[in-house]
Amino acid sequence: MTAPAVDLRSDTVTRPTAGMRAAMAAAEVGDDVYAEDPTVTALQERVAGMLGFEAGLFVPSGSLGNQLGIRLLVPPGYELVCDTVAHVARAELGAAAVFSGITFRTWQAVGGRLDAEAVRALVAPDAGPYLVSTAAIAIENTHNFGGGVVQPPEQVAAVRALAAEHGLKLHLDGARLWNAHVASGLALRELAAGFDTVSVCLSKGLGAPVGSVLVSSADRIAQARVWRKRYGAGMRQVGILAAAGLYALDHHVQRLADDHARARRLAAALGGDPDAAPTNIVVLDVADAATVAAKAAAEGVLVSALGPRFLRLVTHLDVDDAGIDRAIEVLRPLVAAR
Repeated sequence: MTAPAVDLRSDTVTRPTAGMRAAMAAAEVGDDVYAEDPTVTALQERVAGMLGFEAGLFVPSGSLGNQLGIRLLVPPGYELVCDTVAHVARAELGAAAVFSGITFRTWQAVGGRLDAEAVRALVAPDAGPYLVSTAAIAIENTHNFGGGVVQPPEQVAAVRALAAEHGLKLHLDGARLWNAHVASGLALRELAAGFDTVSVCLSKGLGAPVGSVLVSSADRIAQARVWRKRYGAGMRQVGILAAAGLYALDHHVQRLADDHARARRLAAALGGDPDAAPTNIVVLDVADAATVAAKAAAEGVLVSALGPRFLRLVTHLDVDDAGIDRAIEVLRPLVAAR
């Protein structure tokens, strides 16, 4: 019998646990387009409360959560500034331009780390009649393509002060904010403080099958609900999915520390810097990422080649210690040739 693959491509590949499936099956539901699904309402209120906001909105994906969040803050024809490898700029297929008339300018972020002075040098709050003016700043925490880095709190605070100084809005792409919370020991409310909109994912480290929650003021969330429907993402008896999110919040947050420990072990074993893998993402510089990924896949270990030399491995609740051992066994000789 062939052993199951060790899938390290992303933490989005997890399958619902038995307990999560039971919670989904037992969920009380209603029509959420009419705001009548009690389980969705409970999830939205809970996440908003955890992050210190008035209201929340359940959406199918992190990309939609981000897109709704930034369109609430940036009028058409204005710009959002973020770093060059931010998910909103690199991995959401130009949605902000297509749907919202938003342009971008970006700063260089070494290892995905926030640098408030780089942001200060970029923003143009009142660029005049010939140039695009900045309306908002987006920060990603943890940073996906930055190897799961947790943003330095002092840099986040400096950007908050910069935004206040210039009357700019702030969006937090907190897809993996749960990982930042567990790794840093900082409260979720502290990590989200000062932002105008925050999007958090349930379908990554927390292991739910689908969904994110956007949080903000009650007025903004009311607007976001309209735009969610306008984008075709109004959902009906979706409490079945919201129940998975509630279960994940009860059972899967603190266990993220296990994923972080396994990522550090992977990094150390594969010649990387364990200190550069503070959460659940390991990035490796290899001579030929596509070839390494293909050879590893042939031996039952799946990883992502996200550039000619950029290999990404993501730990999650479906990969245990034995899976990490197997991944090290397969990958070590492949990456040693770099």
